[in-house]
Amino acid sequence: MAHWRLFYHFIWTTKNRALLLTADIEQNVYRFLHAEANKMYVPFFVMGGTEDHVHVLAAVRPAISPAEFVKQLKGSSSRFIGLEFKRPFQWQEGYGVFSVSEQDVPRVAAYVRGQKKHHAEATVIGEWEESSNWNLGPQERKRRQA
Repeated sequence: MAHWRLFYHFIWTTKNRALLLTADIEQNVYRFLHAEANKMYVPFFVMGGTEDHVHVLAAVRPAISPAEFVKQLKGSSSRFIGLEFKRPFQWQEGYGVFSVSEQDVPRVAAYVRGQKKHHAEATVIGEWEESSNWNLGPQERKRRQA
């Protein structure tokens, strides 16, 4: 059995930042996302967000790439929301992901859990909230500039 400590902070938004994660579905969506993470044997999972985006802090085992993990969560939850709540729902293409050192896990977890408060009080950490061109490939950079 491998020994690992891999923590990632994921962020993704609703399509066009539409306010789709409303209070009437939010907790059900979060429960669903947590259940999907459990299916992938993710032993540590913290979630928070607002009506237009989600933050997830998770310990993802090495057998699953960060891209596979977020693809599974986004895809299955879009389908769940459409079927369960009979409403159109889409996540924005792409996502953000940051590696997190084990010593920073408590700080990041508090930030993730406190999303509504951080946004209400304007105490967000910009690089964890904004889209950026720093990691885009040349084709995507060119497309966005057009």
